[in-house]
Amino acid sequence: MKKGIWSLIGFLLIIIGITALVLSVVGVQLSFLTWIDKPGKLAGFLARLFMIMSGFIIIVLTRTDWRQENED
Repeated sequence: MKKGIWSLIGFLLIIIGITALVLSVVGVQLSFLTWIDKPGKLAGFLARLFMIMSGFIIIVLTRTDWRQENED
């Protein structure tokens, strides 16, 4: 149950991050992410990259079988 929720959060972070990154290149913003560009364009870009990378990290951590890793 918890793995599914965390995987969903990871995928949502990736999808929203990539969408926001592509839209920012075009010059459009998602309305709920307008606060990201307040400090500057570079900070907004880094925040979007952080969203994408953290999504991948969450997915990798939830998909890892820790019991199998400890046995090896």
